[in-house]
Amino acid sequence: MIALIQRVAEARVAIDGQTAGAIGRGVLALVGVERGDMEREAVRLAQRVLGYRVFPDGAGKMNLSLADVAGGLLLVPQFTLAADTTSGTRAGFSTAAAPEDGARLFDLFAQACRERHAGVATGRFGAHMQVSLVNDGPVTFWLQTSPSPRS
Repeated sequence: MIALIQRVAEARVAIDGQTAGAIGRGVLALVGVERGDMEREAVRLAQRVLGYRVFPDGAGKMNLSLADVAGGLLLVPQFTLAADTTSGTRAGFSTAAAPEDGARLFDLFAQACRERHAGVATGRFGAHMQVSLVNDGPVTFWLQTSPSPRS
């Protein structure tokens, strides 16, 4: 599984013009599920997203995690992160999980985050969403729980 995480001052996801989830200071995670991902990847990715140190400590070093600062977490499913972009000018999606597997693992990932952290909001798998954010830094990291099938 993949999470593109961004430290944000605020973030919001809307579906059909209605806010589905919003946070203040925290982390926006765009989440992709790859073919072959299992439950263990979902749980491991939750641990990594919550524990990854992206917030500054008193000395200005990125030594604090989302859990340390009790920030918000906005999870947005994004299957395009699992796309194969190695050739041509159009992405291929044979490396992405099947929609039913992707939805199940995204939901499991979100539940694992909620069990470990307060203030979790989500988009909806398969929906057309509008995401807005104020990236703080900017600080953006790519987290992956398993080797890419493309490498």
